Amino acid sequence: MSLSWSRTSRVIAGTATALAVLTACGGGGDDADSAGGKPVTITFWGWAKGSKEVVDAFNASHTDIKVTYEEIPSGNAGGYAKISNAVKAGNAPDLVSIEYPSLPEFVSSGALQDIGDAFTEADRAKLLPQAVDLTTLGGKSWAVPFDAAPQAFYYRKDLFAKHHIEVPTTWDAFRKAAEQVKKADGKARIATFFPDDPTTFEAMAWQAGAQWFKAEDDTWKIDTTDAATTRVTAYWQGLLDDGLVHKNASFSPEWTGSLKNGTTLGYLGASWGAGVLKGTLPEQAGKWAVAPMPSWDGKPASGMLGGSTFAVTKGSSKKAAAVEFARWMATTEEGVKARIASGTSSAFPAATTLRPAAKKAFDAGYYGGQDIYALFEAAGASITPQWSWGPSTGTTNTAIKDRFGAVAPGGPTLADAVKAGHDATVAELTKRGLKVEG
Repeated sequence: MSLSWSRTSRVIAGTATALAVLTACGGGGDDADSAGGKPVTITFWGWAKGSKEVVDAFNASHTDIKVTYEEIPSGNAGGYAKISNAVKAGNAPDLVSIEYPSLPEFVSSGALQDIGDAFTEADRAKLLPQAVDLTTLGGKSWAVPFDAAPQAFYYRKDLFAKHHIEVPTTWDAFRKAAEQVKKADGKARIATFFPDDPTTFEAMAWQAGAQWFKAEDDTWKIDTTDAATTRVTAYWQGLLDDGLVHKNASFSPEWTGSLKNGTTLGYLGASWGAGVLKGTLPEQAGKWAVAPMPSWDGKPASGMLGGSTFAVTKGSSKKAAAVEFARWMATTEEGVKARIASGTSSAFPAATTLRPAAKKAFDAGYYGGQDIYALFEAAGASITPQWSWGPSTGTTNTAIKDRFGAVAPGGPTLADAVKAGHDATVAELTKRGLKVEG
């Protein structure tokens, strides 16, 4: 990825007034070390593939810290609500998984601790600068970045070959390929629009050059009506109106079933999606391949879809131990190998020097031996630099998700949903006493 993302860091760092609510929260006590030479025990909540295997490997190789792991639903499927409720109730775990888009919201609500004293500049220097930027708010460090998540297009190469469909490199070609798929098999579609997952749509807006959230001086500027977003919205509205894509909830039985029976031929996902497909459809080994995301002009371009960080909750008295475990997961070869060797993870580490280890640990036989990590590297390098996340992503996405589900021919549109997200964001930030334009 380009170091031009450093300007994103400057934007975030220059918004001290607008982000005052972020830095006024999230204290935390001193680390409580166990007496009598016993290990410090910390609790960790997460859902990413391979997490249990990573915890097991850490516990087997460390005697000073022991980790108790609880798998929770993915963030937007209830995990974030569970974390927020636990923080409010005073019984939160020490360490939690939080995706980049949701981190500012947790910081602004005072749910997390600044970990800058435990996660040092030397630690951060091992990581992709862009990932560090996304975890630095108000000049403070709020989480340990784990992975980057450039976009990718997964497709059934056997069915593409059967129907003589070329892998699309542009969005215009993607539509033509979608028409070919539907013509070849009336029940089949090239991909799925996920009404429950605004982040996939946002990644495509990001790829197109949108910038929904921008902090200048003491003001948040919110703009979801720019030309890039309007283009993406109209494009996907057209695909839905013409019945060229399925509309199913992400990772639902309907979506999985359509992959199993071959009525969905592609998946617009991210680098971590390679592990998802491998774990979900083991019987289809050798039938899938990975391609760069289609772009508007055929040149490489990507947004970032998800991506995980590890953050310490405000009530934890074991920050040093929690950060040590997070550091091990994110910046050591042992940690990355333990996760990917599980067979279900295709994590693309934010620690750039660990990518060869990740590639070696991932069994690419499922993709016919394709060097998918080389593709992820190229996709990561093409991530456009202007996007940053606002402090109320949960509010934004809830409003969009509620209306995405209602989109139907002759009814509410994707543009209506995006407008609702815009309005909800402005209202929420105004309620918090922040200056807003938009």
